[in-house]
Amino acid sequence: MIPRVVDISHHNSGKFDFAAVAKAGVWGVIHKASQGRSYVDPTYADRRNAARNASLLWGAYHFNTGESVTAQVDNFMKAAKPDASTLMVLDFEDNPASQMSIQQAVEFLRTLEIRLGRKGAIYGGNRIKENVGKLNASDRAYLTSHKLWLCQYGPKAVMPAGWSKYWLWQFTGDGIGPTPHNVAGIPGNGIDINTYDGTREQLTAEWTSRPALPAPPGGGLVSSILSLFGKA
Repeated sequence: MIPRVVDISHHNSGKFDFAAVAKAGVWGVIHKASQGRSYVDPTYADRRNAARNASLLWGAYHFNTGESVTAQVDNFMKAAKPDASTLMVLDFEDNPASQMSIQQAVEFLRTLEIRLGRKGAIYGGNRIKENVGKLNASDRAYLTSHKLWLCQYGPKAVMPAGWSKYWLWQFTGDGIGPTPHNVAGIPGNGIDINTYDGTREQLTAEWTSRPALPAPPGGGLVSSILSLFGKA
């Protein structure tokens, strides 16, 4: 697996060298910004500046709770302080202390989109796979229209229903999963590492937008119609 994006939080302590991270072939960093309705990661702001100084893409994630969705989105926006180039992600994974439902996840993403003016992305693995089928058709279609940052520790990416492909794949974390388990410039034994199937230019273009869909064979119906008018 080729490391292209790392995700970190205040749990990753020690001295960081983001220039070394970039030199190791990593293109982006996604950092915890917030959790629930009030928690803010105290290391987010300083690391954001350092990572951007090393020309790394920057993203923020919010760790879910079962609290008020509106309050959580408010906290996320305030903590992440997103600009046009900040990836914004809902971390929808197990949280035994206070679990967000799949319906709340849809509400979170809808509210975030309104506040942000563009879609965010969603991170998860088993919880998405176990719960996406509980949504009605409309909400399911909305959820699966988002970029999927898949958590799947192992040699094969198993997709949740509704997605044909992951956008990012977290293939290892805490030393569990395929190697490598570490990246130069980030201290600790066994960090969260993600791969991406594409070029750096593609990842940069997709960071705050939907990935481009492949053109259908023959150019598709729209291209065929446009060609009649000399516009294809």
